[in-house]
Amino acid sequence: MKGTLSVSQLQPLAGYVLVEPAKTQKQTASGIILPDSHDEKPQHGTVLAVGGAVYVDGKEIMAPVKKGDQVIYKKWGGNDFKIGDVEYQFLKFEDILAVIK
Repeated sequence: MKGTLSVSQLQPLAGYVLVEPAKTQKQTASGIILPDSHDEKPQHGTVLAVGGAVYVDGKEIMAPVKKGDQVIYKKWGGNDFKIGDVEYQFLKFEDILAVIK
């Protein structure tokens, strides 16, 4: 790839959404600073882009979310894609567990 890639250039294919995971807490409630090695991947974030519908057994499955939704997703779901310091997630529709209202 030539040049620099930006997240706005990414458009998920059918059946996928692109999510920016929430920032992880680096400090405990009592003020203890946690090292980077302690970071656990967040299971929630913001939908940045949505791919098209998929067809399963002849039935159309529409995306359960839209751009801007806050979602909770499976801990081991999705595929990571790093741009700069941010690691984005490409998730299948079925990897999304809930929309945060």
